[in-house]
Amino acid sequence: MQNTASSNRGLLRLVVALTPMAGSILFPLVVPILMLRVSIASGVIAAVVIGSLWFAAMLRTSEMPGHH
Repeated sequence: MQNTASSNRGLLRLVVALTPMAGSILFPLVVPILMLRVSIASGVIAAVVIGSLWFAAMLRTSEMPGHH
């Protein structure tokens, strides 16, 4: 049982580390490409959706010092 808990903790640490990088790479790549290839409206919608999901993911995976 302890092995599963440490595995879950390791996975959570990986997600916490990758969430900021994923959003900071995905956002500037997807939005301009959609604006150029599809339409400005689709780029704006993608910006709102990606920004909202990224914000929610950052809040969900945030770690506060001293809080486990």
